[in-house]
Amino acid sequence: MKTRFALIAVIVVAIGTVAGGLFGRLPARTSAEGGLTTEKIVAEYKEAIALIDEGYISTVDREKLGDSSMQSVLWSLDPHSAFFTREEFRKLDEEQSSQFYGIGVSILRHRDGVYVQSVVPGTPAEKAGLKYGDRFVNVGGKDAKEWTSAEVSKNVRGEKGTSVNIQIERADAQAPLTFDIVRGGVPLPSIRNYFMLPNAVGYVGLTGGFQQTTSEELSIAIADLKKKGMKSLILDLRGNPGGILEQSVAVVSKFIPGGQTVVSVKGSKTVAPRELRATGGGVEDLPLVVMINGGSASASEIVAGAIQDYNRGLIVGSESFGKGLVQRVFKLPFGSGLTLTTGRYYTPFGRSLQREYSGGSIYDYYTHGEDRPENGDLEEKPKPAGVPVTTTNGRVLYGGRGIEPDIVVAPLTGTPARARLNEAAFFFVRQLVAGKINGFGDQKVEKQTFKQTLQNGEFAVSDRLFEAFRLFAAADPKNGLTAANIDSQAEYARRRIREELATANYSTEAGTQVLLESDPQVLKAIEAMTQAQGLVANAQPFSRK
Repeated sequence: MKTRFALIAVIVVAIGTVAGGLFGRLPARTSAEGGLTTEKIVAEYKEAIALIDEGYISTVDREKLGDSSMQSVLWSLDPHSAFFTREEFRKLDEEQSSQFYGIGVSILRHRDGVYVQSVVPGTPAEKAGLKYGDRFVNVGGKDAKEWTSAEVSKNVRGEKGTSVNIQIERADAQAPLTFDIVRGGVPLPSIRNYFMLPNAVGYVGLTGGFQQTTSEELSIAIADLKKKGMKSLILDLRGNPGGILEQSVAVVSKFIPGGQTVVSVKGSKTVAPRELRATGGGVEDLPLVVMINGGSASASEIVAGAIQDYNRGLIVGSESFGKGLVQRVFKLPFGSGLTLTTGRYYTPFGRSLQREYSGGSIYDYYTHGEDRPENGDLEEKPKPAGVPVTTTNGRVLYGGRGIEPDIVVAPLTGTPARARLNEAAFFFVRQLVAGKINGFGDQKVEKQTFKQTLQNGEFAVSDRLFEAFRLFAAADPKNGLTAANIDSQAEYARRRIREELATANYSTEAGTQVLLESDPQVLKAIEAMTQAQGLVANAQPFSRK
């Protein structure tokens, strides 16, 4: 009973804080259960805190106690209502503004530490001279050799104009190098890369969330690709967790006529539902394929759902996450904040995007995509309860499960052998571009050039270079590889070496292009363009059934 009262108390505190007040400023409402007034609940909560302060064995961190209790109670409401500490809320604000303050590096955890994959041009990291392959050993006076990527990221970020001391190990340096780097603005774009694929297909990787600049970034990318001969478009939303609702509407507005409903938002009975409609007059008539997967959520699903409902393009990949709850962001006193669910999203034809979340834990909810089929016949899966909707092409779709692709394609699957090859390729190229591989001094790289796209055949791995990799990887027991199992995965290994070479010479974006060129979902999207062309040619009037 006391646990229940404590949780109810935190709910009341949250509601009071959002309304602009704390203890002593809450209305004396009566709960539906037990005739409790908010005054009594607050008194109970204050008494519990006093008992903890007086009787607990150690000193109480009241801020931590308040933060954790607030988070627990918000998660008892639904998986997307959440509390943010001061630092977390500052980071949320930075990400939505498409910029944060740090040093400007792309990093990745390898088997023995966190390494620089790329630096961002024009940022403090580039000006200081950090390079591909640098290993973080100390950050801000703290040993970082065992840190995760998230820990390194957290510690190199900070207030604009403040400095951070970083010590790194470099492949061609005898001793660790030390840098004092003043933090500055680092761009955080929605579109991480775009380039041309075969058959005049343009690729846009809108994978960085929906932020204040998303629609503008997409306009720039489409215009540039058109100059390069683009006749059809792949819009990749895989792994895009969502973001600003209005930006998703602006993205859809590029592909459907103005005035058409993009998404409906329905809240409580006291709040009138609203429809967000496409705006603007410049509609792109390019054949369109939108790619999604289990990491595509919220605003990404709004885009995919509208494109699918209106039969404007094809959806390729695997089922989306299924996040259709609307959150409003509230800033709380002292710099913290929370997101509170205030409604639900619905596609133009009335599908709810939200998966069921009441039957399991938060962990089960967020790992939903790990055990569901990525392949096979969609009709074999049980349909959720609810009213089906019919799209303009007669397809029957159901809500309550995110977005079902029109064409289901399994992603490239990882294996332990491939994971070992990934590591070996990185450590080989780290030595290669440092001039440490005998006979390949011409491969030394002094500085990344920051090119984002590759020309056909660039960084092709010659037989001689592959043999050097084969000897390097098999000789180091840490790699766990033999010449035989390297040969059995030769095509994959060559691709990973080329990806690392493109990253070390150019940028992370260029390296990603290497992987996308052989991505089975991207290849299927290219193949599906003929079908997408048919949708444009046979476009029906936009109407809801």
